[in-house]
Amino acid sequence: MKHGILEKLAEAIYKFDAYPNEERCHSVALALISKHPCLREPGSPDGCSGWKNSLTYKMGNYRTKLRKAGCAEVAINQGKKGAPGMASKGLKRPKRFEVNYLPDLPEGQNEDRLEVERKLLVEEMKKRNPSGTVIASKMDQTFPLRRREIVEAEPPVKTLKERWPALFTERQVFAEFNSIATTNLENDFFGAKLAEIVQQIDSRKPDVTAVRTLVLQGIPALLGDDPSNFYNTSFDSDSDEAWDQVSVGLLTVISEDVPLSPNHLHLDPVSTAIILEGGIVMDNLQNLPQALCLLFGLSYALHLDYPKAMKNTFSFIQRVMLGLGENKLPPKLQTLKNLLLS
Repeated sequence: MKHGILEKLAEAIYKFDAYPNEERCHSVALALISKHPCLREPGSPDGCSGWKNSLTYKMGNYRTKLRKAGCAEVAINQGKKGAPGMASKGLKRPKRFEVNYLPDLPEGQNEDRLEVERKLLVEEMKKRNPSGTVIASKMDQTFPLRRREIVEAEPPVKTLKERWPALFTERQVFAEFNSIATTNLENDFFGAKLAEIVQQIDSRKPDVTAVRTLVLQGIPALLGDDPSNFYNTSFDSDSDEAWDQVSVGLLTVISEDVPLSPNHLHLDPVSTAIILEGGIVMDNLQNLPQALCLLFGLSYALHLDYPKAMKNTFSFIQRVMLGLGENKLPPKLQTLKNLLLS
């Protein structure tokens, strides 16, 4: 009976997390004895220590079984060593609650066939008026191939832009995020949490973009982040080469008639752009909040780490604004959430 229970639990856990840590296995064990008190272990301090240990090793065995069956999400780590329940630092695994981290190729498809579709997608993007329907269909079809390339090979952003130009459009950034995290990024980013924060700051009928910009530029300061190299401003006559040293950031381009100040909101910019690995990958965006929303989406789509200097801010967006993650927040994030939403 115990074997059957652990097998079913492993199947259910895997749908949420292929590499659960000890804390998550413990929470499952607690839920098990809470639902079925007859399974409580006599003599155990919390009644479930044995279940937790068994679950930890069961998940390791379950991954081995899936790896032998060719499951891409765990096969990518074949040969890498780590404790059965705790993946080692070098393992590639979901870290930000990605639901479709590394999906298998569709039945009846292979990499060669999907590569043909990718090339057709590139040709479609070269047209003066590319078909949104065709692009959406082929991007959806090639999603597993793209994830395999991005997660396994980790190519430079410049290479990805050449191979997957459609991925750097607003519509496809949002679609890709939805495919990975099964969450509507745009709706949730500008939804209840941000709206509530805006309401707390100004209960009148404010310029929504102005207050959103103020909030998003203020959050890093409250969390102890350093946005000095993240929020960038330039004149429209400046060269793009000025951003060669910026690994991740936003760029607000203003007219030379406007005073250049990093602390100014610049609500009527010439353009707003996203910088990745020293180059502009998306430009002519509506405003800074929209650009930050898209940049967050790209961090998932391109499997990028959060910028170190803005790690707390990006975690706040993920955990608080989008609700992606465990309910228990780190102290910094919980304190700011209480401050802004109380």
